[in-house]
Formats: sequence, structure tokens, C-alpha cells
Amino acid sequence: MPDDARARRRTATGVGLLLTLVLAAVLLSALPADQHREGGAACPPRTIASWAYDGALTGEFARYGDDPARADDWTGGDGTHSVRLPDGRLLWLFSDTYLGQVHGPPGPSGEPHPWRDGSAPLVRNSAVVMDRGRLAATLPAPLFPDPAPQQWRWPVAARVEPRSPGSAERVLRVLLWVRTAGPYPWIYGVPAATEVATLSLPDLRVESVVRVLDQQPVPDPTRRVLFGTTLLARGGWTYVFGGDDGQATAGRTASAYLARVPEGRLAEPAAWRYWDGSGWAAAARARPVLGGGRRTGVGSAFSVVRDGRTYVLFTMAPGARGLTTITSYWACSPTGPWHGPGRGFAPPLPGGQVAAYNPQAHPALGTAGGRLVLSYDVNWLETTTASAGLSGNVDRYRPRFVTLRPARPAE
Repeated sequence: MPDDARARRRTATGVGLLLTLVLAAVLLSALPADQHREGGAACPPRTIASWAYDGALTGEFARYGDDPARADDWTGGDGTHSVRLPDGRLLWLFSDTYLGQVHGPPGPSGEPHPWRDGSAPLVRNSAVVMDRGRLAATLPAPLFPDPAPQQWRWPVAARVEPRSPGSAERVLRVLLWVRTAGPYPWIYGVPAATEVATLSLPDLRVESVVRVLDQQPVPDPTRRVLFGTTLLARGGWTYVFGGDDGQATAGRTASAYLARVPEGRLAEPAAWRYWDGSGWAAAARARPVLGGGRRTGVGSAFSVVRDGRTYVLFTMAPGARGLTTITSYWACSPTGPWHGPGRGFAPPLPGGQVAAYNPQAHPALGTAGGRLVLSYDVNWLETTTASAGLSGNVDRYRPRFVTLRPARPAE
């Protein structure tokens, strides 16, 4: 999904085996306590202290994508999100995705990398099922068809919830971003709307798609807000974060916004309420919970998790460091106030004109000891050569992973 320097055909070269020996474990360290805006309970601040490259999980996507037995499955994608299903499977959702078949090295010009033919299909979204830690199958792609000519859907955050409040039947709800083709600087699409898809379980059949927030009437595209970059459940509510495309213009980063919806009602537009700075109101009154500027703000794709009583937001750093560095903010409530940015870290990047983007947390992969897995994608900054670069080395367009290990001192 879009971020500061994003190109929809991203790259990330194979850095796995060399880097697993070099990088340290990630800690979220505690600072002095703050007060919870809504509840009044103290929470300890968190900041990134150290981190580890997750070569095993990164390698699993390489194994699956390179498998020559699969002729029409996922071979690379970005916009990485995940959701745990009731039967234990993990569903991975992607935005722009390459299908087709991967060939072993050498490439057509002798490159020592797995490669795909330049005519390989590129679809706007896909979903891959992981079972017991192994990627097993790609659902028919694109999973979510284009809503109209020159428009497409990118899946973002998802959760399993009751079909309706109190219902015993559970469904999968997937947030979708609708974008429309546009001129420069909107080469990755103009933000248009937020939708919610409902999928049946366990067969993952798309039953319906509902538009919950249409942003096309907003005249300034940089002020349009799409929701669903990340979500979390708390106290019978689903908190859904969103962002504008402020980074599309010079001088500021994007702003973060927040909505909340009663559990079981994500697919009901009338049930959504938006933070207006002091309470929950209609969308027209929405105000940022973290404002964009030169020194603070988010990319339009970021992630939020709850660590004990503290909320931690991961995003790319503001300014030029946003091409290489992941940073974090913390708060005692989803509505803020958000403090930061904290000390960042630069995950491994391949050489050349590339940039990291879209840090996403995957709590469903957590293990004993508080491990938190964070994925990130990689941009190829030179758009005129992106297609050849991505086809010549398929490792350049797959998610990378790092591991965070929260340190929880006495609170």
C-alpha cells in the first residue's frame, strides 16, 4: 500500500541468509508512565530498542513463490496483511500481485536469480492461505474484482467477527481501499473510498462488498482519508485506523485518523463513528489523532498494536529517513495523545534505488515471550525500469520480516 516513496511494483532483493547472522533481537523498552485519556490508568511508554531479521518467515514466501509446480499461484506481492481464521489457518492478503511461474537461475541475461517472464500476470489483489506454518494455496485472483473501469481494490486489515452482534456465526471482514487511476503525482491511484468485504467461513467465499466511506466528493485528494491500514479490537469495539495521502505533496507526511465500530457491524456504514478530537461523530467531522508535518506523522500505511496497556504505532520515519527507517509512536489510548517519533531502525534493503515501506504487525504470529512479527515491503524508486527489475529477480517483490521482542520491566 502506498507510502512515502512507493512504487506499486516494488522490490526487495534476497538478503535473507547473509543477514540472519548479523541482526539483533527487537525490544520495546519502557519509559516514564502516562495517563490513559479515556480510562485514567497509567501506561508505560514503549520505544524500539533492538530487532532481528526473520529469515525463516521471509524464506517461506521465497519457497512458495519459487515452487515450479505452481503455474498460476502467487509469486510476489506487496501490501502485506494477515488474519488468523477460526480453524487455525492464517490468511495473507496482498495488494498488487504477480502470478505465473518462476524459473530458476540463470536468467535470460545470465542473472543469478530466480526470474519470471515479463508477460506474467499482475493482478490488483490476492490472498494466500498458510496452514501450520507453511504457505499452501493461492485463492483465485484477483479475489476482489475492480469496482469500475479505471478503479481497483487493495485489501488492507481484516478480522473475524460475528455476522451480526450476538450471532454465533462468524464471518471474515476485509477492509478494502478503492483507488482510481490519475495523473502525476497520483501514479499509484487517487484515493476514492473505503469498503468492507464479507467472506464466508471456512470456504472464504466473497459474499458482499459494502462501501462505508466515499471520499470522491472531497475536492482535495490529499485530504481524502481511507480507513483500514490497521485495526484492533477492544471492549466490544473494532478500532479502525486510516490515513490521508499527505505525502503525495511536498512538505508534510500523512495524518492518522481513527474510527470505531461495534463488534459485528463492520459492514454497516451507519454503525461507523469517527474521532473528531473530543468524541465520536459522523465522518464529516473527523480529525487526526496524529497530525502530519515535517517532523511527525505517518505514511498512509502503518500499523498499531496493543502492548499491555500501551498502544504502539509503527510507521516510516518522517523526512528523508522515511525511505529507509521504521519508527514508532506510543499512546495510552487509540485516540492519543501519541508521543514520538521514537528511535527508529533501518531494516535490510537491497542495493540500488530502493526504499522500505508499509510496516505491518502480525500479532497472530506471536509466541511465548511476547514475540511480535513485523513485515515491510520494498520500493523500486526508478519506475521506468521497475518491470524489468522485478521480473529479472523475483525476490525483489516479496515481503520481508523482522521480529520484535518486548521488554516489560516492572510496571
